[in-house]
Amino acid sequence: MDEIKWTDTLEIAIQLTEAHPDVDPRYVRFTDLYAWVMELDGFSDDPNKSNEKILEAIQMAWIEESE
Repeated sequence: MDEIKWTDTLEIAIQLTEAHPDVDPRYVRFTDLYAWVMELDGFSDDPNKSNEKILEAIQMAWIEESE
């Protein structure tokens, strides 16, 4: 598997759906979302490249993925 970056929102959403099946992504705090993304297998991007816009995009993709 390739390295995952902040911009890989769909891949991150798929992995979050698998890693946290009982979590409703609509109610996830960005602090938790950030931590969970950092823990994903294959994630290797600069932690400082994250911002609210990126986290929001990941959250929206996760919501779509979980429906």
